[in-house]
Amino acid sequence: MVSYEYVLGGVLASLLASVFIMIINSATKVEGVEKSRNGFVRMPENDERKGTDVVIVGAGVAGAALAYTLAKEGRRVHVIERDLSEPDRIVGELLQPGGYLKLIELGLEDCANESIDAQKVFGYALYKDGKDTKLSYPLEKYSSDIAGRSFHNGRFIQRMREKAATLSNVKLEQGTVTTLIEEKGTIKGVIYKNKSGEEFRTYAPLTIVCDGCFSNLRKNLSAPKVESPSCFVGLVLENCDLPHANHGHVILGDPSPVLFYPISSTEIRCLVDIPGTKVPSVANGEMAKYLKTVVAPQIPPQLYNSFIAAIDKGNIRSMQNKSMAANPLPTPGALLLGDSFNMRHPLTGGGMTVALSDIVLLRDLLRPLHDLNDASALSHYLESFYTLRKPVSSTINTLAGALYKVFCASPDPARQETREACFGYLSLGGICSYGPVSLLSGLNPRPLHLFLHFFAVAIYGVGRLMLPFPSPQRTWLGIRLILSASGIIFPIIKGEGVRQMFFPTTVPAYYRAPPVH
Repeated sequence: MVSYEYVLGGVLASLLASVFIMIINSATKVEGVEKSRNGFVRMPENDERKGTDVVIVGAGVAGAALAYTLAKEGRRVHVIERDLSEPDRIVGELLQPGGYLKLIELGLEDCANESIDAQKVFGYALYKDGKDTKLSYPLEKYSSDIAGRSFHNGRFIQRMREKAATLSNVKLEQGTVTTLIEEKGTIKGVIYKNKSGEEFRTYAPLTIVCDGCFSNLRKNLSAPKVESPSCFVGLVLENCDLPHANHGHVILGDPSPVLFYPISSTEIRCLVDIPGTKVPSVANGEMAKYLKTVVAPQIPPQLYNSFIAAIDKGNIRSMQNKSMAANPLPTPGALLLGDSFNMRHPLTGGGMTVALSDIVLLRDLLRPLHDLNDASALSHYLESFYTLRKPVSSTINTLAGALYKVFCASPDPARQETREACFGYLSLGGICSYGPVSLLSGLNPRPLHLFLHFFAVAIYGVGRLMLPFPSPQRTWLGIRLILSASGIIFPIIKGEGVRQMFFPTTVPAYYRAPPVH
């Protein structure tokens, strides 16, 4: 017969063992957060106590600026960027004056100054068939510091990343986001792999996707229709001067425009537009031959030798230009921003201005909210974002798409006349140059003004055809010119949304008030 002392001893030993095991487990679990072997923190799937307010996917221009902005508002921000080394791109190098004003509003203007050898830009010079006209930004009402800025894209992004990383409530991490975490139709966070390839989850009430033009997440949050109208071929000209200092230069070449603008005190970026999705091969010398025989004869003589030298140096790069109207699918817990959300042809350099304007708007919309956890109410409220952004975004998007089509050469006589009329209209000066350039610069985000100027160009073109005496042939060409202009702008306006673009106050979301808790 077993003595009761042995039974009692066994029970006590079991209790002590259980306590010991609980102590061991508590060393690796703190408040529901489990530590993995490498020391990173992994939240369980059912955990709702999150230490992050906003997850930002991507730290390009939009992501880095947004991280700094929301962190300055007191939000706890986790930024996940695929590659934190300095980007090396051939676009995103010219910030319009309207975009620079937004940069000042965000407190980021010191990221685009002498520290990255940024250059002031005061307007454009337009060239066609040996003639040129200078179009200055309407900056008379602003201080002397207000102008466009041009720079190396990578330097600008790195400065903003560095500034965001100085804030204690920003966690900037290198990793690749693979999936949005969804629960009952609400985005709860993201799954990502760090640079060692290990998979983690991070949770937040709001996830903002800013992963650029090649976004692999936009299909979850929008119905994208991406167009690829052309390619840019990029070169850097060294130690030469532009004919008009501190101005962007646009050559209305054949088959399409060529751009020049400074990106440092010693370098000038050249972007050659090639329509379509295919470009001549760099490897077999076809590209160099194309640039020398087709493009070089059309550029200003002052730049010819440096252009040829840049070709011979061999650092020729290309990229596909993309255009995509914003077509969001409002989703609780998530939002798209930047090129992952909305793209336009980069001819007019308006992309960063749209992104920074969106960030200012989003900051102001979120400012009254202390709690972001009611995903459904937040999503309903943020539907106003899509309407309130339209004055700036639709003006810049429509102008970019329309100008690209007008500036390209065409065998169609009506399109040729439209191109001639545009150059002639802008050369008139006064309101005929001041008005369009104020739209281009982001200083006058009024879609109706854009519409009126566009058809003023068409009417000017018809007037040219009617002088000195109209003829049946010229009258018919004038009618075709109006039809051609309509065929250019109306499809773009339709993509932007007629009601949101011209009558935003009739959209119910325009009046959404912050949710009250």
